[in-house]
Order: sequence, then structure tokens, then C-alpha cells
Amino acid sequence: MADAYLALADGRVVEARSRAPGVARGELVFTTAYTGYEESLTDPSYAEQVLTFAYPLIGNYGVRGERFESDRVQPNAVVTRELTDDVADWLTEEAVPAVDGVDTRDLVIDIREGGAMQVGIAAGPDASPELAREQLDAASHMSEHTEIGARVSVQEPKQLSGPGDGPSVALIDCGVKSSIVDSLLERGTEVTVLPYDATPVDVADVDPDLLFVSNGPGDPANFEAAEALVETYVGDVPVAGICLGQQVVARALGGDTEKMEFGHRGVNQPVLDRRTGRVVMTTQNHGYAVADPGDLTVTQVNINDDTPEGLESDDLDVITRQYHPEASPGPHDTLDFFDDVLAMCDRRAGRSVAAD
Repeated sequence: MADAYLALADGRVVEARSRAPGVARGELVFTTAYTGYEESLTDPSYAEQVLTFAYPLIGNYGVRGERFESDRVQPNAVVTRELTDDVADWLTEEAVPAVDGVDTRDLVIDIREGGAMQVGIAAGPDASPELAREQLDAASHMSEHTEIGARVSVQEPKQLSGPGDGPSVALIDCGVKSSIVDSLLERGTEVTVLPYDATPVDVADVDPDLLFVSNGPGDPANFEAAEALVETYVGDVPVAGICLGQQVVARALGGDTEKMEFGHRGVNQPVLDRRTGRVVMTTQNHGYAVADPGDLTVTQVNINDDTPEGLESDDLDVITRQYHPEASPGPHDTLDFFDDVLAMCDRRAGRSVAAD
């Protein structure tokens, strides 16, 4: 007998088995990743969403904290075909509802055909279809989560240093993954992590060689403070961004963004570099995309749907990527992005010295 229920926005109620009790609601999305469930479950970009795993067995190599991308599980709830006890216990400790016994591949097809949709979940001994529908009725669309940055960002500046004397980076934390920070630190940078709503004065106090806008959840239009920082500093300081960061940078430079039908989430998204003709496999997690690049040039595109995956401007010293080049989890094809970013900083520093 079922002890969990998913109430979908299309009117259906799906029965399931409770693995971590509770009630939840959010935008139902899926990932096709077959490994990296620990990274996915702790990725702040999944805030206010219910994560469905297309791969049927989740948890077959346990739970290890060194793989976490943040200090907690980020989705509002988790849906799987089969969940191991290790992960179920972890989610129970984190008070994140989880269910299994669902034909997740069928659910993925529904999302692909109908788009990401709202869902309400009730799991545990007191669960009922009515309780799940109550959660669904209370669900909000992603664009309505105007303060979502506050859920995932640091509250105060945090300074971190890597080995070496690399550039100083002001990283705007819109929900940054730990592996992005690690990728910068490994290259000898000094990183100051600033809140998502940092002001130009906050950045000026850092006096950075690079302004970096991180990944994060939700609608990029709701990250107005980060957008204002890019407008303020672009042209004076090199700018880089990943995922939501690309979208924020594009909006700041006269571009626009749009909600995707069901987004890109997985570790096998093919990306074409228009300049070299090289195709790389990438890790992605986003539900919005750049619709208009503004003052930037589209240098990379997704092979499946031609959405922008890389934006650049040599004149303004800007490099952004829609995918996750830090490769946690996923292929390592694009780790050189961080080297390209630091090379951009070196070129800017060289021009500044020559001008002096």
C-alpha cells in the first residue's frame, strides 16, 4: 500500500513509497546524470525544486561528505525509482522528503512533453492524496521566488586563499558550488566570497582583479544586485560567470533571458565551440537560458537546441559559460575555462602596466 503521493500540476496523483517522510512542494525537474547524486543533491541551483533522477538506482556508492557542493541538501524533495538506505537515511536526517517506487523514466517523458511543472508531495504514515494536493496548491513558480538568493548565499564576506599569488577574485555568491571556489583556489587565486546582494562599495573594498558571478537557482531577473555590479565594473575589471552567472552578465550588458521548457540537467550535454569546431561534453543544471546576448558574442552553443553556452567580449574582458566547467560531477572536457579566465586577467594586467 502506498504511503507517499505526488500531486502533479497536470491533475494526476502518482503513488509512491516513502523513504524520507514529510511534505514538500516545488518545481518538478529531472536530471539524466547516472553518477554524482551527492553533488546534485547539494547543488544550490536546485533550491525550491523537486529533483527527479532519471537513472533508476540512486545511492549505490554511499554518501561521502567530501563530494558535497554545499553544507546541506538543496532540493525541497527527491523522487527516484529506487533509493538505497544510505541516501534515504541521509535525506531523513536532513528533513528532506524522498520517495521511490516511481517510474521515473515515464515521469521524465511527461516533463519533456509538458515542461517542468509544479508538484506537491506527501510522504510518510500521515500522507494522503489530499495532503499532496494541498502542497501543490501552495506551490509558487520559480520567477515568484524573488528572494531565493538569500536562501543559498553567504550572509557575510568570506575570504579564502589558495597556494600562490594569483589574482584577487570578488566572487558574487548567488548559490555557488564548492567545486567552483576550489577550482579558483587551486590556481592560486585569493577569493573573497560576497553575498548575492553585495553593493559596489562591497566590491570596491576587495579591490579585485576579477569579478566572478556564480551559479545559482531561479530566475536571473531576480538577481538585480549582481546585475548592477556587472554594470558598474565591466570594462574596468575582467568579468566571468558560470550558469546563472552567464545569464546575469548577459542581462547587465543589454541582453535578455528566458525560461526553458524543461531545462538542461545532466552530465552529457554536447557543446560546440564555434571558433574551433571542437565539441565537448558538459555538466549542466539550469532552467533559464540567454535569449539575447546583448553586447557579448556567442562563442559556444548547445548542439541539441542551439542555446548559448559561451559568451565573450575581448574588448570588455568578459568570459562566461552556461555549463559547469568545474566538472563536479561530470566530464573534465572544460576545466580549461578557469585557465582562460586567469589568462584574461593577466592580459588586462599587462595592458594596465603598459598604459602606466
